[in-house]
Amino acid sequence: MSQEPARNEGEEPDGWEELLRSMMGGPAAEEAIRAMRASGIDPAAMSQAAGLPNDRNQLMLMISQMQQLLASGGGAPVNWQVAHDLARQSAHAGGDPTVTAAEADRIRQALSVADLWLDAVTDLGPAGGHQEAWSRAEWVERTLPTWKHLSEPVATSVSEALADVMRSQAEHLPPELRTMMSGTGPMEGMLKQLGSAVFGMQVGQAVGTLAREAFGPSDTGLPLVEDRAAALVPANVAEFADGLDADEEEVRLFLAVREVAHARLFAHVPWLRAHLLGTVEAYAREITIDLEAMEEAVRGIDPTSPDELREALSGGVFALERSPAQDAALLRLETALALVEGWVQEVSGKAVAAHLPQAGALQEMLSRRRATGGPAEQTFASLVGLELRPRRLREAAALWAALDRERGQTERDDLWSHPDLMPTAEELDDPSGFVAGRAQARAAEEDVDAALSAMLDGTLGGGQEADTATTPPDEDGDRQSDADDDADPGRPQDRG
Repeated sequence: MSQEPARNEGEEPDGWEELLRSMMGGPAAEEAIRAMRASGIDPAAMSQAAGLPNDRNQLMLMISQMQQLLASGGGAPVNWQVAHDLARQSAHAGGDPTVTAAEADRIRQALSVADLWLDAVTDLGPAGGHQEAWSRAEWVERTLPTWKHLSEPVATSVSEALADVMRSQAEHLPPELRTMMSGTGPMEGMLKQLGSAVFGMQVGQAVGTLAREAFGPSDTGLPLVEDRAAALVPANVAEFADGLDADEEEVRLFLAVREVAHARLFAHVPWLRAHLLGTVEAYAREITIDLEAMEEAVRGIDPTSPDELREALSGGVFALERSPAQDAALLRLETALALVEGWVQEVSGKAVAAHLPQAGALQEMLSRRRATGGPAEQTFASLVGLELRPRRLREAAALWAALDRERGQTERDDLWSHPDLMPTAEELDDPSGFVAGRAQARAAEEDVDAALSAMLDGTLGGGQEADTATTPPDEDGDRQSDADDDADPGRPQDRG
């Protein structure tokens, strides 16, 4: 039995060996090292090929970071500690100034004014929650729980697929090492933890990037907070206003009205949040990973480097062909997002028309911004294979405007009372036909209600017919009214 070569006193440890010991623990790492040497593989050569530092201090620092990375996962499909930390770092990139008292007052005042303006154009009342100013870091903290629900179904698929790809790439290794990379080998847990960390880094990067662009918690069209808070991020509002013809105060009021309109809608339509998030989750559960694309992406990189893995997977590894269930979920989501954004555009446009001279130009700019999508939306698309864009926004806004014009804002807002009343994707193609059809349906319902009411109070048909219909039969089974008795004096009377 071969002995492991003794390390001379003062000899620097081999980087690859030390890295294996840090990730796998002593016994499993020693087994791996013995198998590599027995197969003629030089750990020192692998260390050099992997780009591990020769300096002991740098190596120990990298090992320490790797140990923390793998230890913080907790066995979840996403390493949420990594996601949280990286999101905060990404949000802070370029600066995340603390919200001053003066900025907070301006934001709260704008949101309060927005509520007053909206009172005149919608029957949906104020949301009733806090009105706040957030830093970018606070946007991360408040929205990350929702991103967790949205991304975990995809993370599970990506993590499992990554482990499969890493095992398949080990086929050229000696049998001893292939066994260690198998589903029951000592490296299986490390691969899953690594996949969890990689996806956590992707989520963190996406959420942190969004935090630098979002005006509030409802920019994506999804309700990213569970409570009824309406908020704006002053730093992002100021950056958006910089260089526009409108001054910052007008931009702040315009965005405040949109934010408060979203808050009112999500607060007073209890089924809407669950519908939107549930549709995203249904789509994500059907995600299929393109194993060939993933294998090509990770070929030739250091499998122990989460940064390299994240970079490799950021180009997208989702299969282009969607399942029928995904197509159906995507259609529901696009329709729902368009209806939400279309309603917000309609009511906010009416609310600011008399107050903000640049409202039309600002609305057009926001519509283009949502239609093209920024870096954050592209990052999210590569993360979960889904673009959060209301593709039918203009059609939906036209439908809400036609409904308001023809039937009034009360009937317009009443459609949100139940999901079955909402316009379908097909009805977005013909707003006028939708309004006319709903008017006919309402008239038919009113006729049925009137007939039912008449039946219950005995007036159905009116006059003598109603009396005849409610007079009990005599002994011979014939109905006879009191008026008939009076009209035939010859008829024998019951004198009892």
